[in-house]
Amino acid sequence: MTAKVKKSVAMLLLLLLFLSVMADTGCRPEAKTIYAGPADNLDLRLTRANTEFAFNLFHALQEEAPGENIFISPASVSLALAMTYNGAAGETAAAMGEVLRFQEMSLEELNAAFADLRTILENPDPKVELALANSLWARQGVEFYEDFLQRNRRYYGAEVRALDFDHPDAVSEINRWVEQQTKEKIKDLIRPPIHPLTVLFLINAIYFKAAWSEPFDAGLTQELPFHLPGGSTKQHPIMFREAKLPYLEGDGFQAVALPYGKNGRISMYIFLPDPELTLQDFYHGMTTETWQSWRESFRETEGLLGLPHFKFTYEKSLNDVLKAMGMEIAFNETAADFSRMRPTPPRLFIAEVKHKTFIEVDEKGTEAAAATSVEIRAESAPLDRFFMIADRPFFFSIADNKTGLLLFMGALNDPM
Repeated sequence: MTAKVKKSVAMLLLLLLFLSVMADTGCRPEAKTIYAGPADNLDLRLTRANTEFAFNLFHALQEEAPGENIFISPASVSLALAMTYNGAAGETAAAMGEVLRFQEMSLEELNAAFADLRTILENPDPKVELALANSLWARQGVEFYEDFLQRNRRYYGAEVRALDFDHPDAVSEINRWVEQQTKEKIKDLIRPPIHPLTVLFLINAIYFKAAWSEPFDAGLTQELPFHLPGGSTKQHPIMFREAKLPYLEGDGFQAVALPYGKNGRISMYIFLPDPELTLQDFYHGMTTETWQSWRESFRETEGLLGLPHFKFTYEKSLNDVLKAMGMEIAFNETAADFSRMRPTPPRLFIAEVKHKTFIEVDEKGTEAAAATSVEIRAESAPLDRFFMIADRPFFFSIADNKTGLLLFMGALNDPM
């Protein structure tokens, strides 16, 4: 046997010994994880559905409280309810699909489109932070269909956790998750105590932070009167910027788009009614169709923009407005059908859709966050548990220009 052959045999024996040791110790070479890249395109039916739902929801909320500040994340509400929709059946699914504008898509198509949307929205710009997170919190001991949970894991990236809702720390644990996902901007989304009939929370959280593509010069900011809806004024910091920006002059309003980050894929759109008109006048002409037409009509124009600082939080139970929009059956303890979540009885129904947001705008850019929780309860009769408590003026949006998704929408009537 030549030296060369001996060396080859020795190397082979060493390799076999190495593989044998690995097998005996249970070790395996670590597989390289391959992550899918972002989808190239988004199903236009989902874009259209989200936009229609966004404007319907915003109109309903501003009609409830005209003259008040509003700030919502239609994307957050839609995502939380889409996860819930995966467990709906019969008339309940039909009503939710109608309100959310999902009728044109099968459940499989809808879920696939939302999965594509998540990949597209991840890392939209090297200088823009945009994070979406979903979670399901199930009452410990209550079983749900695995296919319902798996769809939410697969398409919505949802974390699924079982939790002892009767434990004193249960609410804190859910709220900590929301705080972590929103960089501590959304706190106390869930209020204690958790109702004994509550079996599931479906939660979405969105966090957004971005610098303007070109910041405002803080040295130009001035204290000037801001005209409030009732006719009075207040002194407030107004920041100024002279630049070439996407601009639109429409029927009774001016509008400008302020891009964020390096590539300007996400922008804030600001619509200012003419002096003789109110925001309510402007809303009359604001529809899904006009929104699309307006967005396509912006043109680069030189000009001077004055924009107030503002920072506020908004919190709202969406039960009444969603019922009025056509989803009443989903909240009805004796009629709701969420039989695709778990076996019935007991019948499940939506107890509350809670929405909470935060926004801050200054010379550098914008920080915004939102969280939406959908609380699912079981009808009372089948649960052998006892519970007693003896205590008896401008419109703006933040949109992703690639997908058309309305991330946030708001009305500022009083800057704070």
